[in-house]
Amino acid sequence: MADHDRTTTAGAPALEVRGVTKSFGTTSVLDGVDLVVPVGSITAVLGPSGGGKTTLLRIVAGFERPDAGTVSIGGTRVADHERSMPPELRRVGVVPQEGALFPHLSVAGNVGFGLDRDERRSGRIAEVLELVGLPGIEHKRPHELSGGMQHRVALARALAPRPAIVMLDEPFSSLDAGLRAQVRGEVLEALKVSGATAVIVTHDQLEALSIADQVAVLLGGRIAQAADPTQVYHLPASLEVGTFVGDAVVLPGEFVSGHRPDVAVVRCALGDLDAGIVTTTAMTPGDAIDVLVRPEQLAVHDDDHDERPVGASADSPGARGTVVGRQYYGHDAVVMVRLDAGPTVTARLQTSRLPVAGSAVHVRATERVVAFPRRGR
Repeated sequence: MADHDRTTTAGAPALEVRGVTKSFGTTSVLDGVDLVVPVGSITAVLGPSGGGKTTLLRIVAGFERPDAGTVSIGGTRVADHERSMPPELRRVGVVPQEGALFPHLSVAGNVGFGLDRDERRSGRIAEVLELVGLPGIEHKRPHELSGGMQHRVALARALAPRPAIVMLDEPFSSLDAGLRAQVRGEVLEALKVSGATAVIVTHDQLEALSIADQVAVLLGGRIAQAADPTQVYHLPASLEVGTFVGDAVVLPGEFVSGHRPDVAVVRCALGDLDAGIVTTTAMTPGDAIDVLVRPEQLAVHDDDHDERPVGASADSPGARGTVVGRQYYGHDAVVMVRLDAGPTVTARLQTSRLPVAGSAVHVRATERVVAFPRRGR
């Protein structure tokens, strides 16, 4: 890289990826990825297995070179299709899947692996072990540690050189469900305390939504949406994002009318509903749409129940249907209802009062839903 490329720009984002593409042979993996990661934030890159997440991580870290596009860290361009700064000069810490600690080294040896002799003697190793909640274990070997402790040692190793960015590749996928939640919380706390900028690559939707300041959804080789978790879940940029992130009920429908500047009325098997319309084009009555409803946005009542949930359209009586199944989870339950109009919908309910299979019920939307113009309309 030329000298002017090494100059860090004040106020620049921690990471900026622009138009990055990558193919392996005839297989396109990344197709114009754009991503901006603010300093001090935690970004989750969420996508399906095999969708290019790890390839993006490797390009940022310097282990792969993009076919096109640029990567900048702290305002310094570190990669484009012609030149690539060596990984050791990028100040990117990487936590690989399952931690990948060196079994023949002590904890101190693992954490200090990327430090020079003066840094190892400066107390930095003890400092980062304290940071991740593991003081005083410098002389232990990896096999003497629990799975959760090994993950935190791997994080300490990545943090030790004071990187500009820490990248974690599916860091909790090898842990069982109970330990995963605990370790996730511990790692998140360590990242927050350290003030590190982190990018976590994951296919786990719950993980992404619960730990990240920003969720970047990688679909079809591109970032389909990058926003705070609430927006990604409740106002997805496309139907594809909406159905990938979280459970969703999708019903065919039609646009009825504008209601307020940000809300319209749409018609589907659940009746007339208030909806946010995700579109850049004008809609006219009768236009075909797809209505996305989250299971927790549906209320299910006995057929003779008159209560109208808050948020349901004033013109909508809801829809009649029959309970065809339910799944009990303790803290809540999922109830499947086949509507008289034909479609089957899924509602997530509290468990204090559940309708039984075969019972006739009313289903109503309790909140504003989201609708998308149907493609090819």
